[in-house]
Amino acid sequence: MPRITTIALDADDTLWQNEQFFRLTEQRFADLLRDHTDAPDLNDRLITATARNLQFYGFGAKSFTLSMLETALEITEHRVPGTVIAEILAAGRELLDYPLETLPYVDAALEHLQHKYRLILITKGDLLDQERKLAASGLAEYFAAVEVVSDKTEPVYRRIFERHTEGAEHTIMAGNSLKSDILPALAAGAFAAYVPHDLTWSYEHAEEPQGRSRYVRIAHLGELQSAIDRFESQS
Repeated sequence: MPRITTIALDADDTLWQNEQFFRLTEQRFADLLRDHTDAPDLNDRLITATARNLQFYGFGAKSFTLSMLETALEITEHRVPGTVIAEILAAGRELLDYPLETLPYVDAALEHLQHKYRLILITKGDLLDQERKLAASGLAEYFAAVEVVSDKTEPVYRRIFERHTEGAEHTIMAGNSLKSDILPALAAGAFAAYVPHDLTWSYEHAEEPQGRSRYVRIAHLGELQSAIDRFESQS
């Protein structure tokens, strides 16, 4: 196995909490509409709208807010009161202002890894929001490069690896999404470390790869160094 020289890391729910705030906002959305609809599938309708709108608005809080507004209008046949619309907009703004909380082991892991590897951040979502979160996290100094992309696909990873690394075969991608962080990075030729999070949006679910020599599942980022060591010890 070639020596790994670069570690690429996802941000949301890999370095810091994110999905939990979307879940809270989703519940607030349901509470706001409780007196205006008896639809039993309100949350499902919202999730469907959010996934459908990714091609137009991308990922992140602003996209989610527009999807909440769209769902509220559709499910009430445009009879939702203006006061509720205003509350939904306020909920969307609060999504952009929740206190940032790094996940366990992250700070210590990055402090250790920065001395042995080039660290790059690869995250998708709204540029301003991701820049805000990175600044608030206090982790920006660890990264030699930051890439905020509209989506994570094999071609996107290939371009980033060509730009910032010695090659995909010398790079490991670590993140909590099998669909976005693991499978396309493996397809691009990199190593991949899956770091599950208790809350992961259903859109990001995928089958876990089995029997792949460049893939590993770890409990937290504190185990990433050991995983790299195991990869490099393979003949």
